[in-house]
Amino acid sequence: MFILVVLASGLMAALVAALAGLLAWLDGVSLPEALRRAGTAFAATLTVLTALAALAAGLRH
Repeated sequence: MFILVVLASGLMAALVAALAGLLAWLDGVSLPEALRRAGTAFAATLTVLTALAALAAGLRH
């Protein structure tokens, strides 16, 4: 069950990264800068969601 939560976290992080990259690109930054911002958003979101999932799994047991 935990693996499903991790996979869902990855999907949510990818969606947040796509949105962050798109918004940065629409704001007028260069494509490499938009990709860097998307990568940063992906890493931050995945880290937070995975940490929350681990805490929730730890609290249950």
